[in-house]
This record gives sequence, C-alpha cells and structure tokens, in this order.
Amino acid sequence: MINPQAKLISTLSLLLGTTITISSNHWTMAWTGLEINTLAILPLISKPHHPRAIEAATKYFLVQAAASTLLLFSCTTNALFTGQWDITQLTHPISCLLLTTAISTKLGLVPFHFWFPEVLQGSSLTTGLLLATAMKFPPITLFLLTSPSLNYTLLTIMAIASAALGGWAGLNQTQIRKILAFSSISHLGWMTIIIIYNPKLTLITFYLYCMMTAAIFLTLKTTKSLKLSSMMAAWTKIPSLNAILMLALLSLAGLPPLTGFLPKWLIIQELTKQGMTSTATIIALLSLLGLFFYLRLAYCATITLPPNSANYMKQWQTNKPVNTLTTIFITLTITLLPLSPMIFSIF
Repeated sequence: MINPQAKLISTLSLLLGTTITISSNHWTMAWTGLEINTLAILPLISKPHHPRAIEAATKYFLVQAAASTLLLFSCTTNALFTGQWDITQLTHPISCLLLTTAISTKLGLVPFHFWFPEVLQGSSLTTGLLLATAMKFPPITLFLLTSPSLNYTLLTIMAIASAALGGWAGLNQTQIRKILAFSSISHLGWMTIIIIYNPKLTLITFYLYCMMTAAIFLTLKTTKSLKLSSMMAAWTKIPSLNAILMLALLSLAGLPPLTGFLPKWLIIQELTKQGMTSTATIIALLSLLGLFFYLRLAYCATITLPPNSANYMKQWQTNKPVNTLTTIFITLTITLLPLSPMIFSIF
C-alpha cells in the first residue's frame, strides 16, 4: 500500500494542478498545472507494484510528457508570431493545430487514444476513476477557452472517429476497465462535436459523464468486479446494488428516461439547430454500437449465471453497507432527467 503521507501529497498536488490550469490566463501557468497533475497521478498509478501498473505509469508519463511538450511548443509559436501569451488569444493557425493535437492526446481522442485503454487496465479502480474523470477536466477547460480559434472540420472528424472507435473497440472486450476506457473515448467524441457551437453544453455533458462513471466505478469497487466473468458471479454479494448497476450502465448508454439521455438529446438538438442534421444522424447511429456493449455489461451484471453452475461456489453475501458517495452518485445517475429544466436554468 502507498504511504498515507505520500497519498495525501499526491491528492493535494492533483487539486493544486487542476486549480492552477483551470484558473490561469497565461499559457505558462496552464502548462505548469498540467505538469503538476501528471507527476501527482504517477505514484497512484504505479502503487500496486505490479508489472502492469509500472507499465501503465510509464506509458502515461511518456504520452503526457509528449503532449505537454506539444502544448508548450504551440503557445510559444503563437507568442512568437502574435506576441500574445493569453490563452484566449490563440490565433495562429499552426499553433491552433498543435494545440488540438496536444489536448486530444491528453484526453485520449482518436487518433491519439492508444494509451488510454492500456493505462486504465493497468490501474486500480480508484485511480482509473481519477484518470477517466478528474484528469480530463484541465484539458477540456483549455479546449473550452480556445474553442473559437479551433478548426471545426478537424474537431468534427475526430469526434465522429472517437464515437465510432469507442463503440467498435468496446464490443469485443472482456475486461471491464477497458470497456469503460472505450466508453470514455466515445463520450469525449460527443463532447468535442459541440464544443465550438455551445461550450456550456460540453461542460454539462462532461459533468454528467463524470457523475455516471463515478457511480459505475464505485459500484464495481464495492463488488470487486474487474472482468465480465467476475461480474457474473458478483450478484450474490449485494443483489440490490447489482440490479441498480444495470440502470447506471443503461444511463451511461444514454437510454431515456435515465440521466444519460439528457446530454445526448441536447447535443443532437443543438446540432440540428446549427443545420448539421447529417452529423447528428451519424453520431446518434454510432452511439448504438456503445449501447450494445453496455447492454452486454448489464446482462452480465444481472441476468446471467456463471457457467458450470454445478461446480460453482456461491460467494458470501456481504453485510457491509454501501458507501454514501456511491448511493448519491447512483441516485443522480438514474433520476436526473426530470430535473433537466432546472439544469438549463443553472447553465
């Protein structure tokens, strides 16, 4: 186990790095925050002292270092040509292209997604949750701040490719963390496609995605499920939690009347308003690929029994109460759609 003091320092550094990046106006400060974040998460990824964990930490470090270098090169090029270090004043076309590449690599958008499933598979569930949610927040903030300057055609192509690959590659997986990594790539596609027309909608989608993913990761941590076969066997531990996990997975898939339907509905509506009906149709059809593997997960979680049931020993039902945080996230994941008018009024 990781030393409590080291864990505290890593967690505080994560908070510090994120705060510096999202509150800065100057490119150098934003870059510093991203670097603090990268260095703070590395001990958390490598803490199991397993070859897979060390490999994941190494891959993560190399990819993030390359992306940070590109980001620094992008803002330096912009400063050279325009004399501006302000984040919102990124106007030079080469700088915009380099920044799109750097942020896409940090987020794991297609075609810079290769590292993400591998790193998530090598991490524990708690660290995986951080990588899939909190670590995406600073890069998405930079995308939001620079969105008016970015190339929309390039972003649309990357977004559709991410939605397609996220759905396609997840079909064939048996490891739950890899499935959730491809799910993350697919959701990032939805966030990216709308970022120029309606940045607030990207933010709503990101918040709701974080909430639903947190509910699923925390539930999996409670039942100790890492692959589909162990998920099939986990229903005897906490049957009620497993039944609710099915609803949380369907919410992440975007089925009404669950919370996950809200961002997809709003994004399709906004794209249609902007006259991009074909783009909206394509991305809506691609979400069906993702729906298939969420249904597969939901089916494994609640409906199937493990094979060879005659030789199979049932696991003990646990009397340990479910974490309050898990309960809150799951409730919000399932019931937030009727509150959508209130969400609109806030944003």
